[in-house]
Amino acid sequence: MSKLKIIPLGGLGEIGKNLTVFEYGRDIILIDCGLGFPDEELYGIDIVIPDITYLKQNKDRIRGIVITHGHEDHIGAIPYLISDLDVPIYATGLTAGIIELKLEEHDLLTNTQIFTKKAGDKFKVGCFQIEFINVNHSIADAVALAIKTPIGTVVHTGDFKIDVTPIQGEMIDLVRFGQLGREGVLALLSDSTNVEKSGYSISERKVADKFDELFKGCDKRIIVTTFASNIQRIQQIMNVAAKYNRKVAVTGRSMENMIKLARALEYMEIPKGVLVELWQTKSLPKENTVIISTGSQGESMSALYRMAFSEHKQVNIDCGDRVIISASAIPGNETTISRVIDELFHKGAEVIYDRHTDLHVSGHASQDEQKMMLALVKPKFFIPVHGEYRMLCKHAELAQSMGMSSENTVVAENGRVIEISKTAIKADSYVESGRVFVDGTTVGDVGSVVLRDRKHLAQDGMVVVVVSVSSDDHSVIAPPEILTRGFIYEKEAEALIGEMKRVVDESIEASMQKKNFDTAVLKSKIRANLSGYLYKSTRQSPMILPFVTEL
Repeated sequence: MSKLKIIPLGGLGEIGKNLTVFEYGRDIILIDCGLGFPDEELYGIDIVIPDITYLKQNKDRIRGIVITHGHEDHIGAIPYLISDLDVPIYATGLTAGIIELKLEEHDLLTNTQIFTKKAGDKFKVGCFQIEFINVNHSIADAVALAIKTPIGTVVHTGDFKIDVTPIQGEMIDLVRFGQLGREGVLALLSDSTNVEKSGYSISERKVADKFDELFKGCDKRIIVTTFASNIQRIQQIMNVAAKYNRKVAVTGRSMENMIKLARALEYMEIPKGVLVELWQTKSLPKENTVIISTGSQGESMSALYRMAFSEHKQVNIDCGDRVIISASAIPGNETTISRVIDELFHKGAEVIYDRHTDLHVSGHASQDEQKMMLALVKPKFFIPVHGEYRMLCKHAELAQSMGMSSENTVVAENGRVIEISKTAIKADSYVESGRVFVDGTTVGDVGSVVLRDRKHLAQDGMVVVVVSVSSDDHSVIAPPEILTRGFIYEKEAEALIGEMKRVVDESIEASMQKKNFDTAVLKSKIRANLSGYLYKSTRQSPMILPFVTEL
């Protein structure tokens, strides 16, 4: 009998970029297809997506992509990878709607099959039978998966929490998880994001209470920013605005699109007469106005950023505003968010943000919820997923504290092949995995050499040397020209520029003395001599770009 292979290509040892391969016999399915956000070392990179070399090599065996929910770290890579894979997608209603919006933006919608399912549905994809199980998360329509394979059932939680008072829909289907546990579960893959937090995650209802407190008696215009995908949070803002007789306007394309989609699919019900166009708020009293905005992560093109830096065409921030940031920082975004908050304070606004209030609650399970999942499912094997490496290790320790043996627990990395039989689990081999960088419209063209050059330019700047020589006798036609960018301000460093020209002249003279003139040799000599001089005199190593033109 074949073994079940589970191969994470993203989402392990990191936050984001979630993509997991399930493989049995000739059939492969993919769970999620997400993106990651670049860190500060990835100069100019827009997003990071998984390396799917292994999937391209096995393209004819892939039967479909099954999506747990509609967050970017689970669906964001689909537009960049679906053309290479050309397989159907299975998702719940809201998730499918968000994916369709993304594919439409990339002109890929007509070529992609999307099958809409709901929690409780069971369907076949290759040799796998998939069941969607309702879970609570910070986006509606999130599901866990029960994946029945020829050797047993595997439960994949997706991102989840246990919220007994959800804003929308029902609480997580703990009964179904318990039933699966009694029937027998071969392996559990469980969300590790909040494993470092004890207790239970706070209910989304707590945010509603906080909004009510901040709206009640406020005579200022209120501007709220949150994740565009968190339609439950947006619904709460709409409801409390209606309660206190405020009109609501929305700014930011992703927010506008998400609200339009949620209303069309009936995932959001806006109180009658509350929603207005942004331009209409100019004639409204501040105490009757709410603006919901994108920009909770300090994104430079977002509506809140443009308001903060006086670049928004319709909204100016002033001392008559209360700005509420109802989101926590995605790791790596802390600096950009702080810049926006500082600028809002400069404008005189009252800013209320997460570190001081309960304006945001996590959509991920804390330790006691993770323990409950383990207790209900009672898996034979355990694989922690979705988290940085220390989180995976701590989740494994948590499972072992509940009786799971270390031999039956695997803390894996991206690319590691986990093989499971009915009696054993091992992870001894690897497939190609890693990161692919998206820069503008280019996918994968920016590699380590380009990034190294960008880092070099960012740290030390560059020096351009232009030398014009005669094509007849290779004599120098004009004195060399030196331009700098990000190194020194030329008008204030005439002495240094003069010395640099002297070094270049000496390099040219040395090259001219050789019988066979070679522009490549001359450029190499200019680069080497100028680099050595600049390091000795300035202790800096700018990128040096010599150009030799024959006229």
